Amino acid sequence: MTRAILLPVGRDWYALPPVALQEVVAGPVVTDVPTAPATVRGLFNVRGQIVPLLDTGALLGLEPTAACPFAVVVQTAHGPAGLAVTGMPEPAELAWLVGRPGPGGRLAPTPPGSGSR
Repeated sequence: MTRAILLPVGRDWYALPPVALQEVVAGPVVTDVPTAPATVRGLFNVRGQIVPLLDTGALLGLEPTAACPFAVVVQTAHGPAGLAVTGMPEPAELAWLVGRPGPGGRLAPTPPGSGSR
């Protein structure tokens, strides 16, 4: 089993290693940056630190996220960054699925009630 934080982006969920998560911010107040690339939604304040908010959908090659009720703050090589998500992130236990398409197997969430979180 592998622990992960599941991030809702549109109708899909993406896994993030828990060690990458700094915090979750509800309702981030975002300031637009007019000359920023499409993947940057703007800037927001996290305890006095100005953090870029990235459009997770656009980063993944999906449609840009229409709403951003939550921002997941992660540590990067260049400092903290926010990932716009469309719902509250959830902790999960992931199990390796063997024999499925994809190199080395795939990760899938363990069904609720079948293991500890």
